[in-house]
Amino acid sequence: MTVDPFDPHFLAAAAPAVLVAGISKGGFGGGAGFAATPIMALALPPEVAVGVMLPLLCVMDLTGLRAYWRRWSWPDARALMAGAVPGIALGAAFVTLIPTDGLRLLIGLIALGFLAFQLARARGWMAGGGGRPYSGARGGFWGAVCGFTSFASHAGGPPAAIYLLGRGLEKTTYQATTVILFWWVNLVKIGPYWAVGLFGQGQPTAALALAPLAVLGFLAGVWAHSHVPERWYFRVLYVLLALTGTKLTVDGLAGLLG
Repeated sequence: MTVDPFDPHFLAAAAPAVLVAGISKGGFGGGAGFAATPIMALALPPEVAVGVMLPLLCVMDLTGLRAYWRRWSWPDARALMAGAVPGIALGAAFVTLIPTDGLRLLIGLIALGFLAFQLARARGWMAGGGGRPYSGARGGFWGAVCGFTSFASHAGGPPAAIYLLGRGLEKTTYQATTVILFWWVNLVKIGPYWAVGLFGQGQPTAALALAPLAVLGFLAGVWAHSHVPERWYFRVLYVLLALTGTKLTVDGLAGLLG
């Protein structure tokens, strides 16, 4: 299908998805911005949804770079960025081998996995703030996982967080490191997305139409960071993720088995 950026059904799914991503990246660390892809994939084929979101994420990344310029941990960022490149290549190869329903199932499972990851963090089952020493090999491994999941569904946040939480970085340093990491990851993904056909159905044009919403969402996130209780924002977001992740998983399985 070719995306019509002014189709009411498209806008009904895309507008809230873009705002969710922008608010998350602007005010709450960005990881939960992954929810935008499952939300949009309810109304669009998943390969169309990820193609629309990538240029918009790049717009948000540029906005974030200005806000956090040179406040990151460069050794950690460099290790994750280097590892992300082969992960992105693996993701590109994988996406070309699976059908649409397989991609729908993958996005659904990643959504549910993201929820499991957040639950583990909230219950204290995962180490955080432990101050592990820098390890280029460990950073490269988690960077590769980040690149793979990010290519498939813009879900690189949890793998990056597993590594960075263990490093015990200060809050602003942590946020800035994720900003430069995902600026790089999303920039590198542009060429492979084009090569495997994820921009071939009007996605860049649709993204251009939604770009003002991406900036608005990011700025709203900056405001919400100081005015909205984080726990309530994430509670609503996780309910949406549970519903969309479950539906995509069921639909993907039904399509593959039917």
